[in-house]
Parts: sequence; C-alpha cells; structure tokens
Amino acid sequence: MRLRHNPPMRALILLLLLTACGASPEAAEQAMAPDADSGRIECALAGAAEFAPRCTLERMAEPEGLILVIRAPDGGFRRLQVVQDGRGVVTADGSETALVTPIGGNRIEVAVGADRYRLPATVK
Repeated sequence: MRLRHNPPMRALILLLLLTACGASPEAAEQAMAPDADSGRIECALAGAAEFAPRCTLERMAEPEGLILVIRAPDGGFRRLQVVQDGRGVVTADGSETALVTPIGGNRIEVAVGADRYRLPATVK
C-alpha cells in the first residue's frame, strides 16, 4: 500500500544499514552510493520497467529502530524499517512484504508490491 502525503518534499541525507549484526551507522555512511548527496534514489513505480532517480529517502530514528521513508514524486510514500537479523529492511506498516535483493556495488533493490527501489547499503 502506497500512502499519499502532500507536504513539500526536501532532499535529505540517505542512509541504509544492511548488515547481519553490529555495523555502525558511520560504517553505513561510508558505504553510501555517490548519488546519496543528491537526495534522490532510483525507483521504478507501479510496475515500470525503467528505474529513474525520482524518489527521495528520509531517515528517522524511532523507538522501534531506524525507519526509512521513501517518497514518490506524486506524494505517495513507503516506510521501511532497518532490521539487524540479516533481512536488511522490512515494511514498517502495511500488509505488503519487502523483497530485498543485493545488486552489487554496495546497493540493494527493494521491491514492495509493484514498486521497486535501489538503495545504498552495506552488505555483509
């Protein structure tokens, strides 16, 4: 389920921590993709075949852990929770499951429903 959200979007720092256990946020920051400073990540929404740097990523520290909010150009967003059990990320809410696939170059592809996202990651 993609949720609608209409406030103005701002470019924020990208960070995704994908580890089996024990890596620090500083280590994850060092492994971020070069595009991380642009505030954009590649996404293919609604079953699109081609990826484009149209989505943004926001990192939020919550009581349950690190939450990533991926925002689409139409205002929709998804919330992913970073987990330390080897899965990388899971959906923070909703009934759809996140499918995580390492794609090389310290990146992962996360598929939720018909949407796909390419995120910087530290893969161990």
